[in-house]
Amino acid sequence: MGSPNPRNDARKVGPLASHTAKKTREAYLGSSRRSHPRHSASSWRIHHRLLRIIACVVTAALVFVGTVAAATWLSLNDAIIDGKVESLIPQEERFDPNKGKAIKFVLIGQDTRDDGNADLSGGLHDGEDGLHNADTTMVVDISADRSFINIVSIPRDSIVDVPSCKTTGGKDIPAQYGVMFNSVFSTAYREGGDLSTAASCTVTAVNSLTGMHITNFIVVDFKGLADMIDAIGGVDVCIPVDTVDPNTDMDLRKGLHHLDGRAATNYARMRHGSGTDGSDIMRTTRQQYLIKSVINEAISKNMFTQTNELYQLALAALRSLNISSGMADTNALVSLALSLRNLDISHVYAQTVPVVPAPFDPNRVVWADTADEVWHKLRDDKPLYGGDEVDTKEDDAPQTDQGDNASPSESASPSNSTSPSEGVSPSESDAPAPSDGTTATPTAKPQPTVDPKTGLIKQEDGTLIDPDTNGTVDPENGAITDPDTGQYIGIAYQYLNSTICSVPTKHE
Repeated sequence: MGSPNPRNDARKVGPLASHTAKKTREAYLGSSRRSHPRHSASSWRIHHRLLRIIACVVTAALVFVGTVAAATWLSLNDAIIDGKVESLIPQEERFDPNKGKAIKFVLIGQDTRDDGNADLSGGLHDGEDGLHNADTTMVVDISADRSFINIVSIPRDSIVDVPSCKTTGGKDIPAQYGVMFNSVFSTAYREGGDLSTAASCTVTAVNSLTGMHITNFIVVDFKGLADMIDAIGGVDVCIPVDTVDPNTDMDLRKGLHHLDGRAATNYARMRHGSGTDGSDIMRTTRQQYLIKSVINEAISKNMFTQTNELYQLALAALRSLNISSGMADTNALVSLALSLRNLDISHVYAQTVPVVPAPFDPNRVVWADTADEVWHKLRDDKPLYGGDEVDTKEDDAPQTDQGDNASPSESASPSNSTSPSEGVSPSESDAPAPSDGTTATPTAKPQPTVDPKTGLIKQEDGTLIDPDTNGTVDPENGAITDPDTGQYIGIAYQYLNSTICSVPTKHE
C-alpha cells in the first residue's frame, strides 16, 4: 500500500527524482524571469542601489516642489483673506475667469493716513489725518476673450446725484444731490465706519450713474501702489516737460526716467509745481498713463509667464489691496493673471469720462452728454476704440432703392455727398467745366493716415489728432483733449514714448 502522506513519498524519492524536481521548479520560475542576472552580482546590486537613490531624490524633489507650491498658494490665500471686504451690493456676482464672461469691477484709490501711513512724507496723501477719501475711481472692464481692457476714470470733482445706500449695520444713508463724487466714499466711511460700507456705496453710485450692475471692487491706498511698483523693480515713465514740485521734493528733467514706487506715484498724483495745470482732470490722465506703464513693465519682463516673478508681484499687490468678497478667490485671481499673459499693451484703452465745467462752479465738472456713449461700450463689452465702429458706419449709411446698377452719382443722397471738409477743396469742387464740353471730375485729396510710429494723424497745419478719440494732442506733453468739450480725456501713450522720450517699440 502506498503511504497515506504524500510528503513521505516525496522524501523517499531518490536523488535522480529529487534533482529532476529541482530543475522543474527552476524551469517554472524561469518562465517569467531569470533566477539571477547574467552579469555579476555586485554590478546588479550597484545598479539597483542607484535606482533606489534616484527614486528617493525624485520623490524628495516632488515633495519639496509640492510643499513650496502649497506654501505659495497659502501665502497668496492668506493675503487675499486678510484683505477681503464684504460687498453689500445685492446679487453679488462671484467672478470666474473661466466662464468666458467679461469681468468688471470698480478700482478705488483710497487717500488715507490711517493704518500706519501717518508717517509717510513726500506727498503720498492729500487728505487730513484720519479721513478716508476716494482720491481716484476707475471702472475696469476686462473683455470676455481677454483681448482688451477698458479703463474709465471718474474725476473726483464731478458733481453728481447718487442714490441711497446702507451701512454694514443696516443704517440708511440717504440719497445725495449735487455732491462731489469723491465725497460718496468719505461720507459712507464716516457713517458706516468701515471699508465695506464706503466701497459698496461708491459702487452703488457708479451703477446708478452708468447703468451697469457691478458688484465687485478693489481698494488700494497709494502706499500700496508704491509697494507694487517697487515689487516689479520700478517703472519707466516718460516725463514730457521739466517737472519740479517742492511739495513732493520732485525734480525731474524732461526725458525717460526709471522711477521707484514713491516717485512714480507722486508724479501721477501731483497737483502743484511745474508740469501740471493743477486740475484733477489732468491728474487722472497721468494716473491712466502710469497704470499702462506698470502693465507694460510686467508684460515686458514676462511676469505673467514667469511663476516666481508673478508670485512676487501678486503677493506685493495682494498685501496692498482690499478685494471684495466676490473676487477674493486665490485660484480665480491667479487664473485671471495667467489669462492676460498675451495681452497687447496697445489694447489697454484708458480715458476719462467726458466732462464739461459745472455751470455754477468752473472748478468743478459735470458729465457731458457723450458720457453715456462710453458707458454703453462697457455695458456691451466693446472696446472703447475700434471694435465694430466700421460696421456701425455701414449700418448707418443711407439706403437707396436704385439697385446694384446705380451709378455713384445716382445712389448718393444729398446729405451723403462729399463736402469740402471731407477731402475736396472748394477750388476743386467748384472748378469750371472744361471748354471742350466734357464734365470735370473733382480729384479728392488723399485722406491723412496714421503714423505707425506715433499712432497719430498729422494734419496739414501740423495739428496732431488721436484717431481713437478724434481729440487734439498737445505736442508738448501728449495730452489729449476732447473734441467736443475741450477737456483732458487721456494721454497719447505711443506718441509720448516714441517721440518725446524715444522709447523703442517691439516693432523697431
